[in-house]
Amino acid sequence: MTAASPRLEEVTPDTVLEACRLEVAPEQRKFVSPVAQSLAEASVHPDVAWPRLICDGDRIVGFVMAFFGVPFDYDAGVPDAPPRSGLWRLAVAAGEQGRGYGRFAVGAVNEEIRRRGGMVSTVTWHPGEGGPEGFYLGLGYRKRGLTADGEYLGDLDLTG
Repeated sequence: MTAASPRLEEVTPDTVLEACRLEVAPEQRKFVSPVAQSLAEASVHPDVAWPRLICDGDRIVGFVMAFFGVPFDYDAGVPDAPPRSGLWRLAVAAGEQGRGYGRFAVGAVNEEIRRRGGMVSTVTWHPGEGGPEGFYLGLGYRKRGLTADGEYLGDLDLTG
């Protein structure tokens, strides 16, 4: 990471256009929805979505969006399965990757889940070569299976 400490910031009218211009590496586009789509989804799910910019100094280096308290179809057969919280979207700008910003953002989301009383962080990802699976597994997420949408579901125990 650079000398400045990364931090999460709310998206504001002053930062929304720059946020929407953020692009991942071309080979990652099939795995990551555009920030504009994420912000549109957040606007219609304000009680669930937690969109944040990943900033370092005065630069926007990425985008992360968490979700809180969502029942998952994956848990349909599990009696009394609690709603899930976790990582909805993560995008680090192409020129900013490899500097620890993704790891920082996932850690910050997990801290927010803990702050809200959560004990497990959930993430889903599209399978495929060049996808984020290795990143999530490297952070300690355990692959649990496929969702109805054909994405892998992983979870991380936050109690330890």
